[in-house]
Amino acid sequence: MRLNPFNTGNINVRSSGGGGMGKAGGLGCGTIVIAALGYFIFGMDPFQTAGMVENVSQSQQQAGPANTDEQAICTSGPYATEACNALQSLNQTWASTFQDQGFGDRFQQPTLDLFSGGVRTGCGNASAAMGPFYCPSDQTIYIDTSFYDQLARQLGAPGDFARYYVIAHEYGHHIQTVTGIADQIRSAQSQNPRRANQLQVLMELQADCYAGVWAGKNRNLIEPGDIEEGMQAAAAIGDDALTQGRVSSENFTHGTSAQRSEALRLGLEGDDRRCDAIVNMG
Repeated sequence: MRLNPFNTGNINVRSSGGGGMGKAGGLGCGTIVIAALGYFIFGMDPFQTAGMVENVSQSQQQAGPANTDEQAICTSGPYATEACNALQSLNQTWASTFQDQGFGDRFQQPTLDLFSGGVRTGCGNASAAMGPFYCPSDQTIYIDTSFYDQLARQLGAPGDFARYYVIAHEYGHHIQTVTGIADQIRSAQSQNPRRANQLQVLMELQADCYAGVWAGKNRNLIEPGDIEEGMQAAAAIGDDALTQGRVSSENFTHGTSAQRSEALRLGLEGDDRRCDAIVNMG
C-alpha cells in the first residue's frame, strides 16, 4: 500500500522504549483484559500472562518519561515509519468521515505508542508478549513492532498490508471509544455477563470492519496482493485458528477466521455505516 510519508505535527506519537515499566500495585482489570489478548493472539493462558506482566513490571525500575520526538521515533526503523505513515492516513480518513457525517467536532486523534518490551498504560501494565492493543483510558494504540516479525513467521501473515490491518484494527477500537459504542457494549456486558464474550466478539468484528473501511476509502493506494495479505492476516488471528480446538466457541472473544475475514471484506466496501450492523446483531 503506497501511503504518503508522515508529516511531523500531524500525528500524536511517542515511544516508551527500553522495556521500562513502573512497579505494579497489583493487577487491575485493565491488565487482565490485556492479558486475555495475549491468549487469543498467541494461545497463552491469560492468567499465566497476567502473572508474567506482574513479574516483569515488578522487576523493572520506574520508567522515565516517554520520548515524544516524532521525527526520531518515526524514523527509528522501517516498521516505525510504516506505523507513522498509517497513523497519519487513518487520522485523515476518519477525520474526513466524521466531518462528512456532521460529527467533525467529535473526532479526536489517538496517540500511537511504539513501546519496547513493556509499558505502563492507562489500562494497566503490559508486555510485548500480549501483542498490539488499544487502551481506551488514555486513547492510545500500543504496538511493540517486533510483533510484526511474529505475525509473519509464527502466524504466516507477512506483508505491509497485514501490518497496516493490525494498526487499523486497533484504530477501529478508538473509533468505538469516540463514538460511544465501546461504552454501550461494556454496559451491555455488565448487565448480561453470560453474553460478555459474544458481545466482545461483535466489538472485535466491528473493529475489523472499520479497518476495512479505511482501506476501502483509500483504494487508489492499494497495490496488487494487499487485500490478500489482509485477508490472510484476519484468518490467521481468528479464535478457532489460534486455539486449534482447545477452547470452545462460547469462550471466543475475537471471532472465527471466517467471521474476521468477512468483517474486513464488508468494510472494504468503504461505508462505515455497514459496520454498525455488526454490533446491532447483538
